[in-house]
Amino acid sequence: MIDFENRTDFEIALSPLEKIAARLSEKTIELILMGDEEIGKLNGKFRSVDKATDVLSFPIEGFFGAPLGSVAISIDAAKRQAEEFGHSIEGEIAVLFLHGVLHLLGYDHERDDGEMTAEESALQKEFNLPAALIERQTKRSLTKLHP
Repeated sequence: MIDFENRTDFEIALSPLEKIAARLSEKTIELILMGDEEIGKLNGKFRSVDKATDVLSFPIEGFFGAPLGSVAISIDAAKRQAEEFGHSIEGEIAVLFLHGVLHLLGYDHERDDGEMTAEESALQKEFNLPAALIERQTKRSLTKLHP
């Protein structure tokens, strides 16, 4: 189940995201849509990175009945990335949401020897989503090295 808070004027149907949430966890997941300015402040406060990002995850651990955590998505970044990769904004939000939920589940693509990449790619195919976030970042890096 998704507990949704929209801090933007962008309207989105939650049903595709609910399917992802239900597939990955029985716990409630908080989803917050916000702009670049707000997510940039969160990124600075919690990751010491003083700039906007596309998605942040905040897991909640501990007590019985607690939600899995919160996923914050920048609608500004989602719009830019959807245009860059040639798919819908809704598709981009779904990709970002999937990525964020995997982090809530404990995956960490910076440390896990490809486990998160493989899981994200498989789920992207299962839900018929645009290219997985980690896949795109890898392609971007390779393009920069070998234009």
